[in-house]
Amino acid sequence: GSEKMDSMLSKLGLKDGEAIIHPWINKALEKAQQKVEGRNYEIRKNLLKFDDVMNDQRKVIYEQRKDLMRVEDVSETVTDMRHEVIEDIVDDNIPEKAYAEEWDAKGLQEDCQRLLALDLPISEWAAEEGIADEEIIERITEASDRQAAAKVANYGAEIWRMAEKSLLLQILDQTWKDHLLTLDHLRQGIGLRAYAQRDPLNEYKQEAFSMFETMLSGLREQVTQLLTHIELRLNEEDKEALQPREQETVETREDPAFAGLAPPKPPTPEEDAAAVEALPDTLADGEAQPKLGTHRHAEFNEDDPSTWNQTGRNAPCPCGSGKKYKQCHGKLA
Repeated sequence: GSEKMDSMLSKLGLKDGEAIIHPWINKALEKAQQKVEGRNYEIRKNLLKFDDVMNDQRKVIYEQRKDLMRVEDVSETVTDMRHEVIEDIVDDNIPEKAYAEEWDAKGLQEDCQRLLALDLPISEWAAEEGIADEEIIERITEASDRQAAAKVANYGAEIWRMAEKSLLLQILDQTWKDHLLTLDHLRQGIGLRAYAQRDPLNEYKQEAFSMFETMLSGLREQVTQLLTHIELRLNEEDKEALQPREQETVETREDPAFAGLAPPKPPTPEEDAAAVEALPDTLADGEAQPKLGTHRHAEFNEDDPSTWNQTGRNAPCPCGSGKKYKQCHGKLA
């Protein structure tokens, strides 16, 4: 310690300002420096592991955002998101293998009004003999698809597609920024988990992935709710003035999550393929990457679970467990 070092210097008879040259002192200082540098290295190494969690999520969001920016029509993505919202609200209000009397028909009707702007006779449907949750999903989906088609016919396909893309990108940007702030708050206090004999890094990975899934679910709900409730009031002059301005905004919009970076060059098909292959298959501890929509599917292979995402959520799981896909392998889809 410092007292031992002072005693050693006193015995050597060194005066103030005199160079300290002695093998014992040099060795002691070298060991102390190695300990400090080793400790700092471990700290930096641990911080990088925390950063990797956020970087994996950033790659997913940025890649999907680039996909949205490359196309003019995002209706397929928006439709997939709306259909997933319908399945989620039905799952929330209709327990698995429950009798119709146990359904929360009122809650499902309120969710349809809140998220889909649909006033449907859910209670009457629940009273029908032999009704199942799959049929409820089909009826709600059909009503929602008719509503979406009516909006396209009312405003015109070109205007409505621009509105879909603009709103989707705005909500994605804001949701991602809010998620980054939440991750920062989680990271600031995660070290306290060590007092409970828990690994802070593993705790951070698990909670960050759960929060990422929650963020994507909230994104789907916000996009669906806004697009089903929004009413565009435009006359012919407004439509003519809107089109070039919206087109310019879409093409030059800067990603707030990556502000300050130089705009990327248009990628070649080979670079696109290499970038997709380079993305991690998992975000943390082997969980599959959540997606904004489910419009791209690999060819179904009964021996490859990664291709089972074509299976309906309420259909039997291809693994042969006898459970519904959403309660088995579909939990990670």
